[in-house]
Amino acid sequence: MRPPPEVPSAAARFDAGQSEAALVEHYPRLTRLGYLVLPHSLSRDRRVLTAHALAQRSLQAARRAGPAGTGAVPLARRPGRAEEADPGYAYVRRQVLRGALAAGRPWRLRRRPCRAQFPPALPLTWGLRLFPHSGGADELALEQRLSAVSGAARAAFVLRGLEGLADCEVRRVLSDAGVADPHAALMEADGVSAAYALLASPEFDPCSLLARPPDLPRRRRYVRAALAGVAALLVCGALLGLPGEGWGRDSLSAPLYARNPAAEEAQDPGALLRVPTTFWQRSTRTDFTAWPTRGDRTEDTRLLRRALRVWARPGVGVRTSATPRTPQGPPMGAAQLLYAGEVGASAVVLFYDGLRVVRYAEPRDADPSKGAALDFARVDGADVTSAGALVVDRAAEGAVRYLTAPWVRQARVRDLLAPGRAPRALHRSADGVTDPVAGPAPGTAAAPATAPLDRPGCRSWYAVELADDAAVRLMTDLGELAPARLTSGPPARPHDVSGRAEYASWARTACLLSAVRSHGVRTVNSWGYAAQSLPEGNGTAQWLCTRAETWRGTGSRVLAQFQAPSGRPPGSRPPGVVAARAEDSPECGARSPQVLAGVLWKSRGGRWYVLAAGSEQFTSLTASGGVAGRARGRLLAMPAGAGDRARLTGRLVDGRQVGALR
Repeated sequence: MRPPPEVPSAAARFDAGQSEAALVEHYPRLTRLGYLVLPHSLSRDRRVLTAHALAQRSLQAARRAGPAGTGAVPLARRPGRAEEADPGYAYVRRQVLRGALAAGRPWRLRRRPCRAQFPPALPLTWGLRLFPHSGGADELALEQRLSAVSGAARAAFVLRGLEGLADCEVRRVLSDAGVADPHAALMEADGVSAAYALLASPEFDPCSLLARPPDLPRRRRYVRAALAGVAALLVCGALLGLPGEGWGRDSLSAPLYARNPAAEEAQDPGALLRVPTTFWQRSTRTDFTAWPTRGDRTEDTRLLRRALRVWARPGVGVRTSATPRTPQGPPMGAAQLLYAGEVGASAVVLFYDGLRVVRYAEPRDADPSKGAALDFARVDGADVTSAGALVVDRAAEGAVRYLTAPWVRQARVRDLLAPGRAPRALHRSADGVTDPVAGPAPGTAAAPATAPLDRPGCRSWYAVELADDAAVRLMTDLGELAPARLTSGPPARPHDVSGRAEYASWARTACLLSAVRSHGVRTVNSWGYAAQSLPEGNGTAQWLCTRAETWRGTGSRVLAQFQAPSGRPPGSRPPGVVAARAEDSPECGARSPQVLAGVLWKSRGGRWYVLAAGSEQFTSLTASGGVAGRARGRLLAMPAGAGDRARLTGRLVDGRQVGALR
């Protein structure tokens, strides 16, 4: 039934029964009217629900207004207004228009928002999105044109097209709905060029709907966040009521350990991330995240709970160590379990939390009087070259056991001080734990250039060769959980140590690694950057630059060493002399590969010389101070006296002048 064209006055008499009958009869038309007038900035789902809410609220307003003839005095009719044919329908239509226009008003700080500007409480859908049926290109164009005009103009256009009202009637309806300038709204509606018949399209019918699910992953995140928030509020509320130890009025600080769901999960052995045995074979990453969970005590909940609790709150009986600048706090969430088992005389647990590797060790009998050990090592940014092994056990005499990566096919032990000796096979258990490997003997400081070169206190330095399908990598223990990788070659192209010459070079460098022990070292690269013929026919010396990079990025250490010729066989030659050293210097690295160093050297004939060598980037070297001179190229040899000191500078191929490493 088409609604009558006559527009009622705001003062026309009606009763709630008329309004209810009109709402039931014309409910689809009223909701379509509200849907079209509502601001198009709202989502389609929100507009559907709001249109139904506006239509249903109009009946509530009619009931509050009361029935006709209750003593209310009607307002005087305006001249020329037609008699009302259906005052109930006119009233509910006016209420729908008022609500739809109010929903499009901008928010104002000093103005109280109306009910229509908030999402409707009813009707309510849970877990569904409701949309009208999609139309064609004409409906889409009309939607865009209506969204470009004001709410009053949309109301005028809809009253013309959907209700079939004349302009004078439209002005009356808009005025009764609270529009300040109905004439301007009609003028703006004239700019909407579209057929009125499109307003009856299913595109704009909020009573014929399609149901679709919402963003399910986002909903799950919201639900989890809400549950976590509620749990946190409950915990905080409980703590607020605790006397003395809680966050009561008499305490400004939190307890030593504030309980919350995230921290509880971090200490739950059941929440630990366990990686399947074959996951590394299909993983896109080849680092610690691909390591499987191994060990014979991975199901020992008591051991795992003790390890997690000590990690979160180490007591006075726990020996704690950490590489420099490594956070020692509790886990940020559920950690990954790498290993849990018995190694030697200890029960060992290894965790990985994305930033650190954490090792917990206790006696096999779990006697708390014997204490425990907790070690932290930073390993962020690990890859296949640096995630090949971890130290799982360290004996008092210095021997270490490694837990090797699942992609390691073979492990061998090599004495770096015996380059001519073949490496021996290193046995591993089914879980990848190696037999004990003798730790590197602590080295002494390099001897001065004038002293007989020897290796007092440094008789061996063992490293482990780990072979996978791509390469054989040389790793050595520097007193931390993650062994350091040893490489050779220019800073821009370091490679794994291979060949007789590189092993012979490392034989005279290994004892200098004591200078970077327990420093958070990730890789050590040794690079022979120059060879110099010595004066008086004393042979050829080698200049090497050894750079230790750290896991944290800062704190790198650089050693420039001078290796004098020796008549001893390879493996028995003395270590090099440290000619210069620096920390946090870019020299001898990928960013700044140049290096310059010098020594005061005494020949076999008893005469002293200042020797200096630079990398291939240098075109000339200059000595000043106690010894003055200049040499073209990158090598310098100047006669000097005992105790003379020289200041070295060099000019690079780009014209810059730089000093020696320091």
